[in-house]
Amino acid sequence: MRIHHSKEDYLEAILVLSEKTPYVRSIDVADFFGYSKPSISRAVTLLQEDGLIEFDENKHIRLTKQGHSIAAKVYEKHTFFREMLEQAGVDRETAAADACRIEHAISNESFDKLKTAYKKSRRILTDGK
Repeated sequence: MRIHHSKEDYLEAILVLSEKTPYVRSIDVADFFGYSKPSISRAVTLLQEDGLIEFDENKHIRLTKQGHSIAAKVYEKHTFFREMLEQAGVDRETAAADACRIEHAISNESFDKLKTAYKKSRRILTDGK
C-alpha cells in the first residue's frame, strides 16, 4: 500500500509519541505538529478509515499492525538519513528536516539496498575486510 507522505508523517508521529507516553490522543498529535485539533481530527479519521489506526475505549490512538509497519519503516528511514547527514557535518535541525523529505522520496527497495550497502561498507572499514 502506497500512502501519501502526510499520512506517513502522522503515523510516524503517533509511533514516536507512543514510545514516549503510555497513550496518544489527537491533541497530542496536534501539539506534536503545532496544528489545530480540528485539522488533526480529519487526518485521524482518514487514518482510521484506512485501517492504519484504531481507538480504544478512552479514545486513545493505537497503530494497527499495518499502521505500525508503515510508521516503523518511515521512522527507520528518517533516523538513518538524519544520522548520515549529521555524520557528514549537517546541523541536527537541518538534518532532521532534510531526512523528513528524503524518507518520503525514496522507495523501500532503494532504501533497503542503500542501508545494506552502507552497513557493508562500515564493516569493511571497521573490520578491514
